[in-house]
Amino acid sequence: MRVVELAGIGPGPYACMLLADLGAEVLRIDRPGGGALDLPGPDLLARGRRSVALDLKRPAAAEAVLRLVESADVLVEGNRPGVTERLGIGPDVCLERNPRLVYARMTGWGQDGPWASYVGHDINYAGLTGAIAAIGEPDRKPVPPLNLVADFGGGSLFCVAGILAALVERATSGRGQVVDAAMVDGVSSLMTMFYGMGAGGAWQDRRGSNLLDGGAPFYDTYACADGQYVAVGALEPQFWAEVVEVLGLHDAPAQWDVSQWPALRERLTAAFGTRTRDEWAATFEGHPACVTPVLRLGEVAAHPHLAARGTTVEVDGVVQPAPAPRFSRTPAAVPTPPRPPGADTRTALSDWGFTEGDLADLAADGVIPGS
Repeated sequence: MRVVELAGIGPGPYACMLLADLGAEVLRIDRPGGGALDLPGPDLLARGRRSVALDLKRPAAAEAVLRLVESADVLVEGNRPGVTERLGIGPDVCLERNPRLVYARMTGWGQDGPWASYVGHDINYAGLTGAIAAIGEPDRKPVPPLNLVADFGGGSLFCVAGILAALVERATSGRGQVVDAAMVDGVSSLMTMFYGMGAGGAWQDRRGSNLLDGGAPFYDTYACADGQYVAVGALEPQFWAEVVEVLGLHDAPAQWDVSQWPALRERLTAAFGTRTRDEWAATFEGHPACVTPVLRLGEVAAHPHLAARGTTVEVDGVVQPAPAPRFSRTPAAVPTPPRPPGADTRTALSDWGFTEGDLADLAADGVIPGS
């Protein structure tokens, strides 16, 4: 599968990283000189694919992209609505050139609606859809869950799901189509269970007061003697019974007596505060209690379970997540390091059918850097 990626930040690159991890040939079209957001450290979201530098604002750039589209299965772009149309590489033009193309559009607000042209980031999209309001302690401000919920959960993953579904449909119809992946739509879908719980009276719009938001004392994190934390997820009675047994809380209030939850939380807080995190991890080892250590990012790779599965890999000295999910017959390869913007301009374009004369013309027109 061949994918043309119009480089952006956040969810578009992560979606294309996932496709590359799973074996797609992804050609990333970068701006000459790199992107707009230059963060320190390696751009791991750009791993696994080659980079071509094209100045899309040059008149001849559109035809270069359309030539790439002719032999591509997918194009992914993350611009605001109307931008690619103004550049001459919008979906109508691309689908006319290649009717089998899946044209994926990754935005925060979607392609239509009164906010379609607004700017925004994960915190804005997740905030508008109710997700952030539900995260945090009661009577304190909402906590942004990194940029996992909107950018990568409601954005990248839904974009990839849409691309793959469109490719499956294409196998029957022979036709491509446009995938409108909006983060506000994706996050709303992620909140489906909570809509159902709210309709049944089992969810209230108050942070830290519900079953899965830290309101239940048996589904929360607790500080240990060393200032580190353990996570307790003992929802089912058999798991809670194990927690009671290991902690020796046989006289504790009943698990589901909501009126006693504050007292139960006090008991759990006191108990977990008597030992270090790793001591509790060793104590609960082998007990079906849903009690695990809360690891910091730098500790993840060394955990025995994650190390045994190879959940992280080291590439060029940089520890990073391995491709996921796993396949029994066609395992993913170890990803290649991210390439600097434009590092493969001439070789990659040549592999996609551009001649030396074509490259010379593009350089003369300012679309690609000169030799």
